[in-house]
Amino acid sequence: MSRKYKIHNQSSIYFVTFTVIDWIDIFIRDEYRAVVVESIRYCQENKGLEVYAYCFMTSHIHLIIGANSLLPLEGIIRDLKAFTSRHIRKVLEDDRQVKESRDWILKRMYHAGKHNSNNKDFQFWQQHSHPIELNTTAIIEQKLDYIHLNPVDAGFIDVPECWTYSSARDYAGIAKGPIELIFL
Repeated sequence: MSRKYKIHNQSSIYFVTFTVIDWIDIFIRDEYRAVVVESIRYCQENKGLEVYAYCFMTSHIHLIIGANSLLPLEGIIRDLKAFTSRHIRKVLEDDRQVKESRDWILKRMYHAGKHNSNNKDFQFWQQHSHPIELNTTAIIEQKLDYIHLNPVDAGFIDVPECWTYSSARDYAGIAKGPIELIFL
């Protein structure tokens, strides 16, 4: 069965969204964001991931990404999501600080994993990342604005550059974020 959202051109750049199951607000804590940032950095250095823009929201992450032909982009995305899922699971299971929130989060993720044939027993991310190929300047600008305005539209901040985990700060020349970028 063919999906509407699929990476067809491995040499193109794509807008993708990684969403936590049940839209759980896990990225309100630094330790979970740090796992994703370190994994992105690893994929940039070792797998050929190219990052053009990003924004971490509380329950999802938007990215504009591509691959430099070391590996296919869909393989990099698969590896990135699998690695972050395993490591965030470890952090959740070892987290002694906020037991109340940890328990219900783990319960939801184990439940989702048991009911999804693509997983063994645990699911952190929703299955698909809905890649959209950015093959025109207009689409690139629209998705870049969408990513950077997402925390403004959510009511978290007034201007995009104030969101710490966003490439809006890099694009505005205010501060260098935690992820290395290739500017569009």
